[in-house]
Amino acid sequence: MANISYVQRTVDTAAQRRLEEAGIGRLVARLLAARGVNDAAEVDEDLGQMLKPTDLKGAVEAGELLAQAIVAGKRITVVADYDCDGASACAVMLRGLAMLGAETGTVSFIVPDRQRDGYGLTPVIVDRAIEQHQPDVLVTVDNGIASFAGVQHAVDKGLQIVVTDHHLPAVLDNEVRLPNATVLVNPSQPGCRFASKALCGAGVAFYVMLMTRAALRATGRFDAQTQPRMDALLDLVALATVADVVRLDANNRRLVAQGVARMRAGRCHPGIRALFEVSGRKLRAATSTDLGFGLGPRINAAGRLADMTIGIGCLLEDDPQKALALASQLHQINQERRSKEAEMSEQADATVAELRELGHDAALVVHDESFHEGVVGIVAGRIKEREHKPTFVFARAHSGELKGSGRSIPGFHLRDALDLVSKRHPDLIVKFGGHAMAAGCTLRGDGLEPFREALGAVAREWLTAEMLERKVFTDGELPNGDYNVRAVQEINARVWGQGFEAPLFVDEVRVAEQRVVGEKHMKLTLEVQGQRREGIWFRRAEPVPERAQLAYRVAVDEWNGKQRVQMVVEDMVAELAAVASTPSRTRSQRHSTPPGPRFWHNQPQTATSDF
Repeated sequence: MANISYVQRTVDTAAQRRLEEAGIGRLVARLLAARGVNDAAEVDEDLGQMLKPTDLKGAVEAGELLAQAIVAGKRITVVADYDCDGASACAVMLRGLAMLGAETGTVSFIVPDRQRDGYGLTPVIVDRAIEQHQPDVLVTVDNGIASFAGVQHAVDKGLQIVVTDHHLPAVLDNEVRLPNATVLVNPSQPGCRFASKALCGAGVAFYVMLMTRAALRATGRFDAQTQPRMDALLDLVALATVADVVRLDANNRRLVAQGVARMRAGRCHPGIRALFEVSGRKLRAATSTDLGFGLGPRINAAGRLADMTIGIGCLLEDDPQKALALASQLHQINQERRSKEAEMSEQADATVAELRELGHDAALVVHDESFHEGVVGIVAGRIKEREHKPTFVFARAHSGELKGSGRSIPGFHLRDALDLVSKRHPDLIVKFGGHAMAAGCTLRGDGLEPFREALGAVAREWLTAEMLERKVFTDGELPNGDYNVRAVQEINARVWGQGFEAPLFVDEVRVAEQRVVGEKHMKLTLEVQGQRREGIWFRRAEPVPERAQLAYRVAVDEWNGKQRVQMVVEDMVAELAAVASTPSRTRSQRHSTPPGPRFWHNQPQTATSDF
């Protein structure tokens, strides 16, 4: 298990004061100031504050090319990726082109199969697109930056090709290598002055649609009053931004905030509404957590275990009943994904224990012949979170090769590590790509042990004791005066996520009562700062010590039309020495009780949590 240190964020009191003077409540101002926000303009969610699309290198040229294609009635085929960002980006592009006047039947899409085709635009995908759709223009979304052979094949076939992507470009002999596309749009490409390098694939597609509209407006096709409102696509952009776990910088927070606002107002696409329904979440109270843990996994499940055309179809469907049917299908696929993940995680945990005993745990490389290729990334993420070490999980592909997905920790650049392994062992890795924190690679069929040794060697060279200690940043105590429904609603009104983490509080508590609910969750009654609070600790069935320091988030629990605040416990920071006391009477206590927490097991009350 990882060594964890809890670090309380430092609050810039001057920044907090400025935020309060701008009209932001005291608690939220404190939380924002602790995350480096210095001025209210940084959290201004107005679209007028959005970064300019003209700063995104290639967006102007891409808009002009697509505008000309629309006017000329050319056939455009979008090449998507098989994750939630790729599906959402595809929907943004297809819906955007239709809004801008592309004729019915001239716009289509194709998405690779994860297991059969692999990632990105390949020559095979180009040929399949030509066979099925006879395009004049190919547009990649959320892929293409490293598809050298596929792009060149499309060019050789006489197609115009627009690559829209956000992944890091390949580096060969210390030089950035780019595909030979007609137009390339990517904030991470050299020479791009777009300030947000964290834009997701759907965000790039949205910006390209803005420039396509601008190009059409310049032709007189419509004016500022008659042009279509492209902000109608922001619910899709918000979903992708959160689900792809990109950093929520100021620009991404605006995009997400605008998309979530549309959801709460009921002005979202039928597929989004249907996904809220099947995941049991409330559209009118939508948060980024709903997108990341409710909607995103259901879209992703299609690409992992089935066919992403189901996910894209759900996001493109305008008929509410048909959208609901597709969302229900995605829900069932996700249930299957969760079952497979549980099985794989159990086997992976056993392997990790063996690796630890053998001393092969500088970086964790896990494989079993029963593993499913579509779920390895999730399992790698789970192990990395628990062990706080760079982790790769591999599955056997139909070709006999090993396909793996990796997750890393701060300070250990996973893609650079793969690059170094590839240089040291040229015949080991068939292909690789990714980011600092997440990457994928394909090994030759017998390459598991050599890769484990090679990655472990890099990890031993690069990792330090400080890097191997997981730091969890907290917001300190939550005063009783801020423990109310209004304060939680103010917190939920903000956008939180990757790089702008949701508030995590730490308080000393005394457990007055506890009982297991839903067979695996602990329901708690706690005394905090002299006040009674209700709490829930998901996926914990063992008793909590009488006195402890707990890390928790706050949520509004609604029951029988009444709202109350609930502590959602994340972890125990420390167990504290017990102090003899007599707990207050509660509705469950008919007689006086001895010191310490009361404990019930398997009461009929239930608790649910969707991960």
